Amino acid sequence: LWHSEKSRQRLIGDGCAGAIKCVQIAGSEPAKMARAARRAADNGAQIIDINMGCPAKKVCKKLAGSALLQDEKLVARILSEVVAGATVPVTLKTRTGWSPQRRNGATIARIAENEGVAAITVHGRTRACRFQGEAEYDTIAAIVAGCRIPVIANGDIDNPRKARAVLDYTGAKAVMIGRAAFGNPWVFRQISHFLEFGEQQGNPDEFAIKQVMEAHFKELYKFYGDYKGVRIARKHFAWYCQAHLKDSLIRVKTFNHLETSQLQLDAVHSLFERPNFYEDKVA
Repeated sequence: LWHSEKSRQRLIGDGCAGAIKCVQIAGSEPAKMARAARRAADNGAQIIDINMGCPAKKVCKKLAGSALLQDEKLVARILSEVVAGATVPVTLKTRTGWSPQRRNGATIARIAENEGVAAITVHGRTRACRFQGEAEYDTIAAIVAGCRIPVIANGDIDNPRKARAVLDYTGAKAVMIGRAAFGNPWVFRQISHFLEFGEQQGNPDEFAIKQVMEAHFKELYKFYGDYKGVRIARKHFAWYCQAHLKDSLIRVKTFNHLETSQLQLDAVHSLFERPNFYEDKVA
């Protein structure tokens, strides 16, 4: 509902052809959340996802994201109004609870089911845990056992074998991948292949990594413009290096001082001209 540049950039655009178009909304006022859902659907969203999982302070201080887990009655009101007002399926992203002492994820899931939510994704940490420690899956398994709607497991799933293990342990219908995809978009294909065939796919080769990095950065520059795109590309470059190269700190520091898109693309190109590239790859 905001008319800021950042909000405009998050609307569904022309580059989404062929994809399932899902828009996530965040907030704490039921009526505004319902309006946002309707507007997103009118703009082409095929799924509305409600954010009750984000642990960021700037979100939680507005009683949005995972802060809502403290107020189960407000959760019910938001879900009720959004589902009633939306013309497309509504899903929910949440956590196992507000704190380790108050893991009320199963209660939130029952509320979601009763209010007509189509599916729920559960991150295996509480809001208080943020991203510290290891995700736990016992609560997710309990939510699966107590729900008829599909449950999607999330948290610390970073490779195909971990995905298989979490699915088997929790009984979830699917897994959601978050941080493991930073710099490694191939993780989705690798997990999908392993779940279907039980075979481990190899890591991408030099050509595939270079091709994806160049295409990714060009789209960043095109979408955000040269100034902002260059700055956003810096964190992605670091993630690609961390995922596929050792001893990448010097490369990242050098890249972070490049001020134009062409210099960044030249740096990506030169990265793969080194003959010892494979020796530097993470095993």
